[in-house]
Amino acid sequence: MDVRMPVMNGIDATRHLRRAHRERCRVLVVTTFDLDDYVLGAVRAGAAGFLLKDQAPDQLAAAVAACARLVPDVVVMDVRMPVMNGIDATRHLRRVHRERCRVLVVTTFDLDDYVLGAVRAGAAGFLLKDQAPDQLAAAVRTIAAGDAIVSPRATARLLREFVEPTVTGPADPAGLTARETDLVRLMARGLSNDELAAAAHISRATVKTHVSNVLAKLGLTSRIQVVVWAFEHGLAGPGPRGG
Repeated sequence: MDVRMPVMNGIDATRHLRRAHRERCRVLVVTTFDLDDYVLGAVRAGAAGFLLKDQAPDQLAAAVAACARLVPDVVVMDVRMPVMNGIDATRHLRRVHRERCRVLVVTTFDLDDYVLGAVRAGAAGFLLKDQAPDQLAAAVRTIAAGDAIVSPRATARLLREFVEPTVTGPADPAGLTARETDLVRLMARGLSNDELAAAAHISRATVKTHVSNVLAKLGLTSRIQVVVWAFEHGLAGPGPRGG
């Protein structure tokens, strides 16, 4: 890199290139053949925003090793694979790599009635295979940023189909404060951190603090698990009461 250039300072250019590389989303795909084209289409839709690190075969040991070696921002996991169960793989990756491994499960709504098992295993979100590749690209970015994929349409449809509430009302839900309970209700509607902050009239940093407290109190590891818990405990109703 030439430091003296007529338009751009070489030092600034180097700094910009390094920052741009860091901001690219590293993606590891644990794949079956039918998922290849879909994921690669999403990578193309994301243009320079994605760095496809590797594709792990349908074997748990290979997926775990690839995750440790490449440290991806997001792992795209197919639920239905001929050799490896995607739910068990997600649970194992989360147990081994904890917060360093954020998993996006890709599934088929009409066939995968066990998708909630992947959610309970710690997946940060799921996406239906009939979504456009650019929607997968957006989902990967969202999960890499620390949010969960819990869109009001797809998530509510799946949860209402498969989750039976275990209680009739939210009386004293796990010791949550009124504010935390309100945020759980909003999370069950599929709101992102920014949307939660706007709806509750608090800062994004405060939202993150509340979400961390909710996860700790409920003994959960992901926002989407909170959504499942909310549906199971009758908290997937109206939004905050205010205050």
